[in-house]
Amino acid sequence: MGLDKVERGVSLIAGGLAMILALRITPDLFKNTVITATATPSKANTCTKGYHLAHSLCEKLLTVHPSYYLPQFLLILVVGLAISAFAYFRRRVGVIVGELLLGLALGRVGLIYLIFGAWLIIRAFRLQRYGDATFAGSGAKAREMSKARREGRSTAAKDKDNKTDKTVAPLPKPPAESKRYTPKKPPPKKR
Repeated sequence: MGLDKVERGVSLIAGGLAMILALRITPDLFKNTVITATATPSKANTCTKGYHLAHSLCEKLLTVHPSYYLPQFLLILVVGLAISAFAYFRRRVGVIVGELLLGLALGRVGLIYLIFGAWLIIRAFRLQRYGDATFAGSGAKAREMSKARREGRSTAAKDKDNKTDKTVAPLPKPPAESKRYTPKKPPPKKR
């Protein structure tokens, strides 16, 4: 259930992209920056105190301390490193969780991470159910299983490498109720 070659390559690229996003934020960690806050003007086309009207929006310049960007920087850096590490060690679940977490944390920029995480979940589902993560392979297995189900045969996907049919031993009977630990039934109520 580990990552295949394509998934691993895309995961490493996604981890590298997260590192680039973290580097993009790095200059803001060393100096104060100015950001623009916007608001909608009133019906009379006027702005509240501190804002000025610019192209049908009220704008205000704010000076931001470097600590404003620190949590976002650390999140992107740590999760990006985790995605890269999980991709290197071919751990599918770790990559999926990292991708979804980063996608939710970054908003619109993280949409690509959400899409990639969903793609990995779909491939994991197909790999578990049909034994093949590709569209063509899982589709062929699904058609084969459907045909077998209609004909009343076993619906288990057969392994091409294993030519012998293995019979599954029946499950053992459950143990009898223990007289020592089975609670007694309460006596019937008298009327």
